[in-house]
Amino acid sequence: MLRFLSLLLLLTALPALAKPPRLTLFITVDAMGSDLLLRTKPRLKGGLRQLIDSGAFYPYARYAYAKPRTAPGHTTLATGANPWRHGIVDNRIIDRATGKPERVFPDPAHPVLEAPLSMEDVSPATLLAETFADRLRLSTQEQGKAIALSGKARSAIPLAGRLGQAYWYDETVGKFVTGTWYTKELPGWLKSFNAANPSEAWFSKTWEPLLPRTEYVGEDDRPYEGEYYGLGRVFPHRLTGGLPSPGPESYTAFAISPLSLDVVVKAARAAIEGENLGKDEVPDLLAVSFSATDRVFHQYGPNSWEMQDTLYRLDKAVGDLVALAEKAAGGRANLLVVLTADHGGAAVPEHWAASGVDAERVDPRVLSKGLTEALRAQFGGDVLATVEELDVYLGGKTLEGGKVDGAAVRRAAAAWLVKQPAITLAVARDDLYTMPDVAGLVEPLRKGYYPGRSGDVLFVVKPFHVISAEPSGTNHGTPYAYDQLVPLVLAGKGVKPGIYPREISTTDVAPTVAAVLEMSLPASAEGEPRYEALAPSR
Repeated sequence: MLRFLSLLLLLTALPALAKPPRLTLFITVDAMGSDLLLRTKPRLKGGLRQLIDSGAFYPYARYAYAKPRTAPGHTTLATGANPWRHGIVDNRIIDRATGKPERVFPDPAHPVLEAPLSMEDVSPATLLAETFADRLRLSTQEQGKAIALSGKARSAIPLAGRLGQAYWYDETVGKFVTGTWYTKELPGWLKSFNAANPSEAWFSKTWEPLLPRTEYVGEDDRPYEGEYYGLGRVFPHRLTGGLPSPGPESYTAFAISPLSLDVVVKAARAAIEGENLGKDEVPDLLAVSFSATDRVFHQYGPNSWEMQDTLYRLDKAVGDLVALAEKAAGGRANLLVVLTADHGGAAVPEHWAASGVDAERVDPRVLSKGLTEALRAQFGGDVLATVEELDVYLGGKTLEGGKVDGAAVRRAAAAWLVKQPAITLAVARDDLYTMPDVAGLVEPLRKGYYPGRSGDVLFVVKPFHVISAEPSGTNHGTPYAYDQLVPLVLAGKGVKPGIYPREISTTDVAPTVAAVLEMSLPASAEGEPRYEALAPSR
């Protein structure tokens, strides 16, 4: 009854919207959990803070599945569905025959344009659910445009869906590219943008603190921060990647730094102008995913000076991007802005441990080795166990040839895992839908599971335990609040400003966008529009 009344209220409000916004600007910030934004918000003064203050702010939107990661996070935001429906379970899955990882958006039939041939993410061929970009294209009889830009292919692809256009930064060439799924030739506006060599212009520069050093909390130099690509642990950070001239390592160093946020905004400007977004009454979509935040998070951790500086720079970048969108749409009255994140993230486990928290770094290679040895001792043969985040993939000719009972091997693997000090729960896929969910951790595993792509055994580590093969930095991908909770901000046409502290689902984001655009929900959506934040436009 409550659901019925909620939908009834929404339907009575929608006719007053008169017409949908000309342009929807959908912003995702990679690895910006609720805790990170909330503790930084008092020090923000730019566009991000203004968007929060003028819009409908939900501090607590939760991913309902166990492994909040970049590819499934963007896909859930775009589809309104969990991985059990859209099929994108992680950034990588494991080839059981070889034990080697492979990307979740591969497509040999549609290679990347103007970059070396690879098996990286290139197309939405493996995406199993409709996105709001697809729905926009179909609802407007393909007159409305849907453009997605990101520093990562696995972010841009789900935001563009099957019917939009996705462009992403390729670290091997230092330019924005796309795949032949979307087009056979880069558009003129992107060719011109790339011709200016946006990454090479930063080669001789350094990443310096944006604000006076007194504005940063804690210490700059911490022993558990990463030092990859020649960036070092302390400011200033050189962007050469250790090279004498621009090349892949320097392009990656630049992509890690928040200075790359500016290049993403400039690429968005080129897309707005080149595609004439927001210029007529047919709704258009521009989806922009900022990836530098995630790269800084992984290398330095969310409490670092580097992450604080990245949020200050993001504050400005969001303001610049919203200003571009407002101008393109002819004002905020013709614009809907949505800002959220694909996942949160854990603190560096050594930082937690130093503060007295029962925290630990859990090396998946150690788990893989120990589990493989235990299974071979019990079942013989060449059984191979490979741990990928919270999934265990089992392979080897012994299993493939049916020489042993596969279910028995999977259950034995789960029994071994749950005896490990860092693990609180483990379940074979055979028992996933029958195991009692006493502590509420099995349901997130179910919502993140897709047959054939997910592992043979699923497990959950204890709180504050971080799965990472690296000796420094941190990670994300557990069913705890610091990984699952992200903010959501809605602003502009059709939005009722205010603070909405109730917890909502990230599957509500796509349906809410669809409601403001006055179109049907994406086909596989599980969530519902947040009617309490929708209001008639003036």
